[in-house]
Amino acid sequence: MTFEFATAGRILFGNDKIRELTGIASTFGNRALFVTGSAPERIQPLLDDARQGGIEAEAVQTRGEPTIEAVKTGVDRAKDFKADFIIGVGGGSPIDAAKAIAALATNPGAPLDYLEVIGRGQPLTARPLPCIAVPTTAGTGAEVTKNAVLASPEHKVKVSLRHPLMLPDIAIVDPELTHSMPPAVTAATGMDALTQLIEPFTCCRANPMTDGFCREGIRRVARALKTAHQDGSNAEARQDMALASLLGGLSLANAGLGAVHGFAGPIGGMFNAPHGAVCAALLPHAMSANVAALTDRATNSLELGRYREIAGILLGDPGARIEDGIAWVADLCADLAIPSLSAFDIQESDIPAIVEETVRASSMKANPIQLTTAELTDILQRAL
Repeated sequence: MTFEFATAGRILFGNDKIRELTGIASTFGNRALFVTGSAPERIQPLLDDARQGGIEAEAVQTRGEPTIEAVKTGVDRAKDFKADFIIGVGGGSPIDAAKAIAALATNPGAPLDYLEVIGRGQPLTARPLPCIAVPTTAGTGAEVTKNAVLASPEHKVKVSLRHPLMLPDIAIVDPELTHSMPPAVTAATGMDALTQLIEPFTCCRANPMTDGFCREGIRRVARALKTAHQDGSNAEARQDMALASLLGGLSLANAGLGAVHGFAGPIGGMFNAPHGAVCAALLPHAMSANVAALTDRATNSLELGRYREIAGILLGDPGARIEDGIAWVADLCADLAIPSLSAFDIQESDIPAIVEETVRASSMKANPIQLTTAELTDILQRAL
């Protein structure tokens, strides 16, 4: 048994933890570049607090999922401002952008020098600027991952900038910041969190540390996601989902993912489709395909037993069958009004191109079993 485990330098979790941001930030210097998402007005109180605390603060906005060009613009802003550190506030997109900006602000060359798949994949040579991650959604776990997912419209794909030095120095997870998420966002990000707990638990790189995180996270999603979707002000459900998201981030960063995320990268690059909604639409079908392939080609595998354990956690019944667990996930998607992939203009004719890109995706390397082209095609057809 061999494995590695690495995470953010420090994790603060709990209601009102955001109040500690300025005090913590001041230890990194006195010039902060905030990176935010589609609602920049939401960080104004944080900017005001920073300035009152003696920190010079500016903000840069990312619209939607960060592109390579948007990150380059952010890097230029960080250099012009002479930022001492970067603070990412929002969902996975601004946090990923913040991590990428922090890394590229201190490392020479272009983003393509460091990007996977479409770039040269070179390792970072210099330590990034200090980075603080403050999630306001509960799904991506980006506050504790060592990569930034960037879109390349030119290549019609999303790829990662990845290095252990990109782990944020500080992650502040305050569940109260997620209370304002609308139901649709709660559903999509919540299903992303569930996916990022199921895939690391069943992947071929699972390890004893991440196993514990996954079991606890799946249990919390099972009891909290529908409640958070129906009543966004339910503090207990929001806390459960914030913790589940954090546990998913810890797990995927130290174990791996699988077919759902293998598909999500190419689909996100080719279509205007939100990552969480894509994962949700694919999850029950990818689970079914993996179980069928394991049953056919690896009957006694550890991973097959993991799917049985997941069913028991989701249903609160240790005797639950694998099929019951998959049906529970499918029913949850229906309850949350998760759209099918066809809602994002994905058609049958697009499937071969998606499958071709998916086979090359880094997430596929950790899938519990190698899926055939026919099996990957079937997953997409069922998710349309």
